[in-house]
Amino acid sequence: MKIGIVVFPGSNCDYDCLTSFSRLAKENGLSAEVGYVWHKESNPGTFDAYVLPGGFSYGDYLRCGAIARFSPIMEEVTAHAKKGRPVIGICNGFQILCESGLLPGALYMNRDLNFICEHVFLRTERSDTIFTSLCKSKEVLNIPIAHGEGNYYADDETLKKLEDEELVAFRYCTGDGLVTPEVNPNGSRNNIAGIFNKERTILGMMPHPERAAEPGLGSSDGQKIIVSLLKNIAK
Repeated sequence: MKIGIVVFPGSNCDYDCLTSFSRLAKENGLSAEVGYVWHKESNPGTFDAYVLPGGFSYGDYLRCGAIARFSPIMEEVTAHAKKGRPVIGICNGFQILCESGLLPGALYMNRDLNFICEHVFLRTERSDTIFTSLCKSKEVLNIPIAHGEGNYYADDETLKKLEDEELVAFRYCTGDGLVTPEVNPNGSRNNIAGIFNKERTILGMMPHPERAAEPGLGSSDGQKIIVSLLKNIAK
């Protein structure tokens, strides 16, 4: 399988994603070619999945992800996604997916207008997707966030659709899995930390699974998301 890690000017989690996906594929006996794809590439070849990593694409000028959506590679990512092939956007990658219309809603400044970097608990809302098949339903994961604009917003109609169609992937919660306003770090509506597209082939999430991919990082819970994707692609 081939995994493309898209690199924009200002990406800073590309290497983290590359090493995590490569190492976890090897440790799970999966043959994977994981490589970088520069944002200016318009014909990069065929990939089984794209990863849009975290960082500050184009310095977050104008609005997070608003310039990156016009990079040539996004035409390829969009065409790839429309064929039902997997895409995961992490942090800034989530913002880019929303700006490019591949996912609904937008990411605003955090409620308290501060950059937040800390471990949070996430409740897995669905365990029957290619990104969460190694998780249990409502399983709580310990995964870090690092963002200044992670406040997920969608209008009432869009939010209702996300809820009715069960397209919320993760919610901020307590260690016991309770979803409360007190544990919402950024003001996201309905404590949303990540969402799927209708077909559940695209995942956007603000927390960083690649930063929770081995015990030495304080948590290895992110492995469940990365390995779920790798194993499902390999089928």
